[in-house]
Amino acid sequence: MEIQISEMSISDFNDIKDILTTEFDNFWNENILEEELNSPSSKYLVAKQGTQIVGFAGLKVVIDEADIMNIVIKKSYRNQGIGSLLLKNLINLCNKLNLNLITLEVDEKNYNAIHLYKKFGFEKIGARKNYYKDSTAIIMKKEIKR
Repeated sequence: MEIQISEMSISDFNDIKDILTTEFDNFWNENILEEELNSPSSKYLVAKQGTQIVGFAGLKVVIDEADIMNIVIKKSYRNQGIGSLLLKNLINLCNKLNLNLITLEVDEKNYNAIHLYKKFGFEKIGARKNYYKDSTAIIMKKEIKR
């Protein structure tokens, strides 16, 4: 399976906006994603197999740090390494932007995501109780070493 990673465009957004909540789980609604794409402080990547979008990921840059907003994989493409590929590319993007730190929040029940982040060197630095409906958010960070 050949997966290409590129910057997410408005055209990419238009291709997936109608299937965000059905094919990509409990993702934000299309209005929030569109706002993110139009924000100068946000950077989004898209994973494509051919012309089909199979995942995307984004971060928000604040001064010399980035906060990962999401890594979302189409349901039928999960557990195939696409999340790792997107995360690797987000980290590379942070390096190119000369950022010093990446942070994120992840649901304590999202064991696959927590494992992915740990695999890439993220460490737990805190928690936010009841951040999600019925669970705690784990706060993680990764320092960028140049």
